[in-house]
Amino acid sequence: MKIIRDISGASIKRSVDSGTEEQRRAVQGIISAVKKDGDKAVRGYTETFDGVHLENYKVSEREIEEAFSSLDPEMIAIIEEAADNIRDFHAQQKRSSWFTTDEDGTMLGQKLTPLDSVGVYVPGGTAAYPSSVLMNVLPAKVAGVKRITMVSPPGKDGTLSPGVLVAAKVAGVEEIFKVGGAQAVAALAYGTESIAPVDKITGPGNIYVALAKREVFGDVDIDMIAGPSEIVILADGNQRADEIAADLLSQAEHDALASAVLVTSSAALAEEVSAEVERQLATLPREEIARQSITDFGAIYVTGDIEEGIDVVNKLAAEHVEILTEKPFETMAKIRHAGAIFLGRFSSEPVGDYFAGPNHVLPTNGTARFSSPLNVDEFMKKTSVISYSETALEKNYGKIAKLARLEGLEAHARAVEIRFDKEK
Repeated sequence: MKIIRDISGASIKRSVDSGTEEQRRAVQGIISAVKKDGDKAVRGYTETFDGVHLENYKVSEREIEEAFSSLDPEMIAIIEEAADNIRDFHAQQKRSSWFTTDEDGTMLGQKLTPLDSVGVYVPGGTAAYPSSVLMNVLPAKVAGVKRITMVSPPGKDGTLSPGVLVAAKVAGVEEIFKVGGAQAVAALAYGTESIAPVDKITGPGNIYVALAKREVFGDVDIDMIAGPSEIVILADGNQRADEIAADLLSQAEHDALASAVLVTSSAALAEEVSAEVERQLATLPREEIARQSITDFGAIYVTGDIEEGIDVVNKLAAEHVEILTEKPFETMAKIRHAGAIFLGRFSSEPVGDYFAGPNHVLPTNGTARFSSPLNVDEFMKKTSVISYSETALEKNYGKIAKLARLEGLEAHARAVEIRFDKEK
């Protein structure tokens, strides 16, 4: 890995793919076709892009039963335990409506209401991501969303991964469709004969999925446009190079565009980790992908001390931040920008990816400066509630009218004044 001692230009080399004009036009065409032709268009694009013709692309109960039968019972139990952890964590986030009252009869409040429906996109085809199912579905379930529709592209045999189907059933999804790509996003946003439209779409996908989510945003809500995975590890000189290298590679193997960065106050550790990454790469099944990631987007920054390292970490604002210092909790208090923080050597990043409970759908590309992980609030909307008594309005209507006239809105002023017009 590249060892960099000049930290003045420290950055994660961003690899966001915003798509070409040709890709954007293709996505717009797919969305238009699905809006016009519904299921017919979805079937046609599924055949074109996924190489399979599906007359009925809704997953049947029999397919779910077969998924449970084909999966190792121990794996099912692990998925169920992970789901319990994720559900319990997100239950702590749920908030209630609230109201306040004053002696003059003013009542103000905020009413929280779950979204009616949510669509979850789960990558498929050659890959299978049961964890993505759990992380996207369970916060919505905790929020109280009544209808959750899941879509995922089918394999060449027209099926979905057993792990994905088991996770969906465990999470409580009742509508699952074997469709992916921009056509799936369009179907969720606008509906077809088979798929009812939803209010929000979440979940990761390829560039066509990301572009489709951008196109439909405004007609429906979306979670975020996520970039490739990122990890930044902040370490002092008392850490194990092999463990750090393994954690860096755990993200590098995701994608050739993923970023893996070490920030350390120890030049010796930097050298050890660089050598250890090379040693571990040689035996990694996804060596080609991980090596490309490390070569193009990996780096080791050597700082003067940990305080300087903290400044670098805050500047990078990474998706995942591991803190490997003598007093990680004290260090954490100084970290302002991170999607998720992992404290100590036994909190390796995959613990959060799969099992601990916090959501692994996290802000990337520096957006941790202003964004949060996927959470229960994302699936609830807030409505303000206002109730003024006659006494309260009489005390304040003159002020309200003056403000309205300051903005040139006479009808606004008259609307409050008319209630106290003595001649009426």
